[in-house]
Amino acid sequence: MAEITAALVKDLREKSGVGMMDCKNALQETGGDMEAAMELLRKKGLSKAEKKSGRAAAEGLVAGKVSADGKTGALIELNAETDFVGKNDTFQAAAREIADVALTTEGVDAISAAKTAKGETVQEMVTNMIATIGENMRLRRAARLSVGQGAVSLYLHNAQGDGVGRLGVIVALESAGDQAALKEVGRKIAMHVAGTPMPPLALSTDDLDPAAVEKEKNFLTEQALESGKPIGVVEKMIEGRIRKWQEEVVLLKQPFVMNPDQTIEQLVADTAKQVGSPVALKGFVRFQLGEGVEKAEGLDFAAEVAAMSGQS
Repeated sequence: MAEITAALVKDLREKSGVGMMDCKNALQETGGDMEAAMELLRKKGLSKAEKKSGRAAAEGLVAGKVSADGKTGALIELNAETDFVGKNDTFQAAAREIADVALTTEGVDAISAAKTAKGETVQEMVTNMIATIGENMRLRRAARLSVGQGAVSLYLHNAQGDGVGRLGVIVALESAGDQAALKEVGRKIAMHVAGTPMPPLALSTDDLDPAAVEKEKNFLTEQALESGKPIGVVEKMIEGRIRKWQEEVVLLKQPFVMNPDQTIEQLVADTAKQVGSPVALKGFVRFQLGEGVEKAEGLDFAAEVAAMSGQS
């Protein structure tokens, strides 16, 4: 049996990313065999990860990346249980790696199965982080936009580090015009999408989800009927209010936050004049960390750790 030296423990710690005591125990169990210890830690990590998989994860990071040619952009949301983990260097690096993968791979399942630059799959990387950091984590969603010519712009709000934040937006502008100018305008539109009081639901009126339109129409109808006005008057009221609502939630119709006298549609038209070529706003994606995720109430991690260690 090989001597379990501090140097051996340190070497395993650096290779595995697992805590010193876990590394020491693994080496003792495997008689100092480094490869066997690594495999033991991996198996234990998978077991720990499975136990944590049911815990709520609504914190973490949004990460974004634009390709070298500026024509493709991707956003991903990587969740963890606490906001503290979002500041962890390993977690931030993982989010950036996943965003890199998302540039060439579409869909959460495909991204999870794809390999990172280090040769492990994204899912393996996430599982190893769960074992090392001790919180449930998951790749919740991912999106990608591309243009044949033009620019995809990225804006990250409340940045937590390079390429990561708590809210991310990508915007795609298609045009044969100057790419640098398009990128700058696209970034301004992305900032608008991130900061406008009414986050857009769709690019254009035609893109609105029919279910969302119907829901709003029903809500407005109930309000209007309370007025006691004749049904014919109510129907006209609803038509006007629906048009107003669509202008509020459709990106192209929204007043530009940096110049409220100008709509986004007008900004795009003015950009076309500036670059001397037609410009089309092809799409946008907005990810806000944790939106739509039910967060656990009253979760006390200090109490949980104490309970796990047998303390009261």
